[in-house]
Amino acid sequence: MSNSVNISVETTCENQIREIAYDGTELYQPPPTLSESLAKCAARIDFSKTSLDDLKKEEKTAAAAEEEIKDANPFQESLWPWDAVRNKLKDAYTEICVLSDVISIAKDKRYLVLDPLLEEGDDTKPIVQVYSRKKAISQAAQVLLGGAERIRNAHSEQRSRNVSDFHIELLRLRQNWRLKKVSNGAIIGDLSYRTAGSKFGMSGTFEVTKAEDALDEENVGNTTGASANSTGSGSNNGMQLKASSALRVIVPSELQGVAYIKVITQKDQEDLCTAQVNLMGHGPNITAQVGVWQKTLEFAQNVLFCKELFAQLAREAIQLQAPIPHVVIGNQIRATLLPNIQLIISLCHSTSFDSSQPAPINDHDHVLEHSLHQLLREVHYKNSHHPFPHPASAPLGPSKKRMVAGPTAADREALLDMTKTQTILEQIIAQAQHIFMRKRTQYVLDTLARDVKDPQIVSHWNAMNSPTMSCVKINIVTHGYDAIGRTSLVIHVKERSLKCICRDGRVMRLSYEPQELRDLILCQINSHQISCLVSLARCMAWTVLSNSNHLGIGKVEPLGNASSCLLASPNSDRMIAVQIRCDPQIDVKVYIARSPRQDFFPSPLVPEKFWENLGGNFKEVRFDKIEGKSFLNKMEFLMASLTCNTA
Repeated sequence: MSNSVNISVETTCENQIREIAYDGTELYQPPPTLSESLAKCAARIDFSKTSLDDLKKEEKTAAAAEEEIKDANPFQESLWPWDAVRNKLKDAYTEICVLSDVISIAKDKRYLVLDPLLEEGDDTKPIVQVYSRKKAISQAAQVLLGGAERIRNAHSEQRSRNVSDFHIELLRLRQNWRLKKVSNGAIIGDLSYRTAGSKFGMSGTFEVTKAEDALDEENVGNTTGASANSTGSGSNNGMQLKASSALRVIVPSELQGVAYIKVITQKDQEDLCTAQVNLMGHGPNITAQVGVWQKTLEFAQNVLFCKELFAQLAREAIQLQAPIPHVVIGNQIRATLLPNIQLIISLCHSTSFDSSQPAPINDHDHVLEHSLHQLLREVHYKNSHHPFPHPASAPLGPSKKRMVAGPTAADREALLDMTKTQTILEQIIAQAQHIFMRKRTQYVLDTLARDVKDPQIVSHWNAMNSPTMSCVKINIVTHGYDAIGRTSLVIHVKERSLKCICRDGRVMRLSYEPQELRDLILCQINSHQISCLVSLARCMAWTVLSNSNHLGIGKVEPLGNASSCLLASPNSDRMIAVQIRCDPQIDVKVYIARSPRQDFFPSPLVPEKFWENLGGNFKEVRFDKIEGKSFLNKMEFLMASLTCNTA
């Protein structure tokens, strides 16, 4: 058997070669499309032969040629394939010419007039149309009445059974809560704050089921265990919900009941103030619109919120290193605010309502609740929102301020401030300390304003304050002498200290002890009396011989320094010495001296008469017996009487 030989067979190149590359590759021209082929064939038509004689000659020659071709070769095709196309075009051209002539003749209206043809219509009587329309309207009315009757029957049946549709209830539930359908066909929901950034480990899932039989639906308000209304009744302080629902909500056992966070501040085992924090009682009450399961889910989410907040506070209390360590025992956190003052945060959770138990104290602190909500929301936000790196190659984590610390040449102190953050517990303790400082300041100012009748102490608290700092402006004025002078000072109440800014620009920092603030106000009252007395003396033409706010003679004052003032009458024949002390109340002493002296007698040592103008010994005046309502009023009467006696 001979060996086989491989033979290569190549098809003929039907397309032209467009380009030959350097590596020998041949690029062919693509075949023409149908539109290009049609255009190429149409270009071969000769439209110049349009006369009738030429067309007839061509038809005759074409017919003769066709007969000869048929005789010679009956299966031979026509020499020119576009003959039929040309004939069609010629016929169309002829018809267009005829139409153009007819239109031109009809336009002149000499030889030809075009009239429309009248169609032969059916003679219909109006009464037949009326009957037909009446019949159509009656049929449509029957359809509408039938649908309305079915809807009315369905509503009456539903009202008689007092059972709502499961799918409608499920739709309302989905509008307010997150739901999803799992693989086994069950419907579960989520009560947690994970989508907002929470990392709390407790599960907040609940299950939605359909009420099977009518008996369960009627007794859904009295059932116990996992039914929605049983949880709602226990959560609603023992009140049983009579309304029925087509679905049931099953919440975990650890989320059933009532929960709230109780905040107590104690001083020596005495409760100073009490507040409660929970999620209940906020927003519109939509239980009647959506269903009885709404209150069940609200109570369950409130329990979850309280547990998450308390867990966060307990974690921070253990991690913080305070001068006095915080104590976490069970569901209670103890933190020291000020000496002998403690902040107690307790988690109260009850799964059943007992009428014998005392009801919780309805002392709701909205400011504290808003702070806790806002601080917990900030924790959630930081967990889910991290700053993007700038540039993109930078590491994740640093804030924008730390990223621009290099270009802005930030120092070490600024970098340390960027890394410092306060936890929720630290901020709550700071706010509680500030509240106590503010209450103490208010008590001291109110007590002084009540006890000190002269001068008057007016306090103006700033309405716009921060959670950890308040501002109060104190005006010390004397009634009737406001134009002579007033003493103003501003006090910044902080967390554990006070910052006092006096009128002359002096800044004094006080501790949390209320006695320091009391001493400062008394000293300011002392200074106010002396300054107003100097202004009053100048108005009455008396001469101020000396004035001192820090008298260095006499016994040592237990509080501050004594102030004094020495005045002389216009004729210099009377002198008044005033001494004001804080011991511990305002103590005013007034002395008067006369000139010339009545008991001066010349002697060999002092023979001259003018030495009698030095004045005699100062005699104390019974200041409380002088007429007048205030210190300045009495001093005005005293100076006026001495001036009159001189005259």
